[in-house]
Amino acid sequence: MDLLLDLLLGAGLAAAIGIRPFLPVLLVGALASADVLIDFSGTDFVFLEQWPFLLGVVVLVMALDVADRRRGAAAVAGPVGLALIALSVVLGALEAAGALADDGEPIAPGIVVGAACAALGALAARQLLARVRRRLDPQAAGALPVYAEAVALLAAGLALLVPPISAIIVGALVWLLLGGRRREQEKYAGLRILR
Repeated sequence: MDLLLDLLLGAGLAAAIGIRPFLPVLLVGALASADVLIDFSGTDFVFLEQWPFLLGVVVLVMALDVADRRRGAAAVAGPVGLALIALSVVLGALEAAGALADDGEPIAPGIVVGAACAALGALAARQLLARVRRRLDPQAAGALPVYAEAVALLAAGLALLVPPISAIIVGALVWLLLGGRRREQEKYAGLRILR
């Protein structure tokens, strides 16, 4: 039962990191350094709660904010977007593996589940944000990253407080991803009918 709860915790954290990577990592690191809800001390993942790693994440938060302000929607497109997804997958795998290591469980399932859930979160969030951004004026679209950060922090906090809720978070991301793809297919099907 502990393995399942730890896997759910790791999945929820990784999904939150996929939505927006850096603030959930800071939240988990801060709580882990205070030994609240999670603790990486005594594991190979202790660096996730140490100040050099957390300082690096703060620098990345600021860099992403600058990129969002300068480039808007283009900041999460192209090579920068791919690098952000790759970083989300790596951070999600590390946090999920650390959640398992916290209770002395084997880390391999955490790496797999964490990477998969972070990729799911990244793909679902980017697809949803792209659809929403097309419908908003530029000023309103500029606030989307703030909402994404809030959702990511909320998801990480809920996963830490109530690990079983991670199943709902992951399920919602799957629903968003599949629903977005279905809408795209319907749009193109309608265009084929017009020919």
